[in-house]
Amino acid sequence: METRNLRKEKVGVVVSNKMDKAITVMVNRRVKHPKYAKFINRRSKFIAHDETNNCNEGDTVRIMETRPLSKRKRWRLVEIIERVK
Repeated sequence: METRNLRKEKVGVVVSNKMDKAITVMVNRRVKHPKYAKFINRRSKFIAHDETNNCNEGDTVRIMETRPLSKRKRWRLVEIIERVK
C-alpha cells in the first residue's frame, strides 16, 4: 500500500481579501546569505481558498497545500490563528 506524503503548511498574514472565496497570504521567512552569512528577510505571496469569506486583512492564518482549485489557487485556509485588532 502506498502512503501519501504530508501536505505542506505555512503561516502568514492576510494582505488582501477582496476576491470572492479567496485571500492573499504573505509568508515571511529568514534565510542565511550564502556568502555573507547575514540573515535576510524573504517573502512569498500565496492565493488561498477561504470558503466562508471570514478572513480580514491583517489576520494571521495557517494555510495548507491542496490540489489546484483555479489558475493561481493551490492552497486552502486551515485556521485563523489571530484576528487583527
